[in-house]
Amino acid sequence: MAIRVEDGIALYRAMFLIRRFEETVAEWVRAGLVPGFVHLAIGQEGAAVGVVHALDGRDVVFSGHRAHGHLLARGADPARVLAEILGRAEGVCRGLGGSMHLVDTAVGFWGATGVVGGTIPLALGAAWARQATGGVVAVFFGDGASTTGIFHESLNLASLWRLPVLFCCENNGYAEFTARAEQSPVAYARRFAEVYGIPSAGVDGSDVEAVFEAARAAVAEVRAGGPYFLEVEVARLSGHYEGDPQGYRSAEEQARQWARDPVRRWRDALAERGVAEEALAAVEEEVARQVEAAREQAQKAPWPDLTVLNHG
Repeated sequence: MAIRVEDGIALYRAMFLIRRFEETVAEWVRAGLVPGFVHLAIGQEGAAVGVVHALDGRDVVFSGHRAHGHLLARGADPARVLAEILGRAEGVCRGLGGSMHLVDTAVGFWGATGVVGGTIPLALGAAWARQATGGVVAVFFGDGASTTGIFHESLNLASLWRLPVLFCCENNGYAEFTARAEQSPVAYARRFAEVYGIPSAGVDGSDVEAVFEAARAAVAEVRAGGPYFLEVEVARLSGHYEGDPQGYRSAEEQARQWARDPVRRWRDALAERGVAEEALAAVEEEVARQVEAAREQAQKAPWPDLTVLNHG
């Protein structure tokens, strides 16, 4: 095993937590309990966990509109994240940000946004300010962001100024409802990094171990000086937003995507490498209890006092 057994189990626990969390949110959306649009990361857990677990306490993370998994992988309290999604006062942003606008600086998660590519330039600013700390700024975004102007401006500046930024592109093959081939002649976003002189790599996001190893190598490169571009090829197993009918892709394609489920794949890999079924089941039971407790706490949390909008 390339990584220690205990580390492999920790990766599984983190991925299983994200999966159960997202399934809970999906239930709430169907029940009409969640305001606004919600974008789930089911199928992309390997990218979030593999990259974030390669970071340390010096580092900070930015994300986009599909951010729940990144924040949980960074160590945020699931109850507070669920409360935020419900718009409750105990949320990470006091219930005022919601699903797409998450911030939890206590765990080094500096922001998410509903604007495609919107946190990429923010990551550059954070990196500029942190150059002397040895810290890395990791910013997650989808492949659709690679067609925006701010993406190219940011890669240019990051390369020019040798900023400690880890660009993490989660390429799920779609920009909202449009397949990659229909919105760009460039199949892989990392090709753009080459143009700007930024070293890059691609990795299979269904293999969390491969993502972790690639991310560790990328983080080492960034700490040595300058940006790095890591493209993680993932399968978006849910729709673009929760409730998306997904009429733009066939049942056969969706079945092929489910065959790449990173949670199931890593569970099977651990079992093949000697981890007992009882140990894996114990992790799953522990996570299930944690998510259920978080769910109850979030639903009991009070609504925010909106006078806070006047006073900060």
